[in-house]
Amino acid sequence: MANNALLEIKRSLDAHVGHKITLRANGGRKKTIERTGVLEETYPSVFIVKLAEEHQTFERVSYSYADILTDSVEVTVCDDDCQTRIEYVGN
Repeated sequence: MANNALLEIKRSLDAHVGHKITLRANGGRKKTIERTGVLEETYPSVFIVKLAEEHQTFERVSYSYADILTDSVEVTVCDDDCQTRIEYVGN
């Protein structure tokens, strides 16, 4: 069941490689980190985002599909209105 959910999330992200996205990640201790970047590539277990901010200490971040499944990371695709959210909704 979990493998099917992770595969479904990966396929959703595969369709948006190269698009601008917004990430909201759990930073721990009630902190939320929000970043904007481009979905650079998807791999079998993780996806890579090239960050847009020039003042960051690093250029790329990676997250697993399980992070989306467990709501640790929210991914929103910014086509025209930044409203398409990638998530898994179970039956």
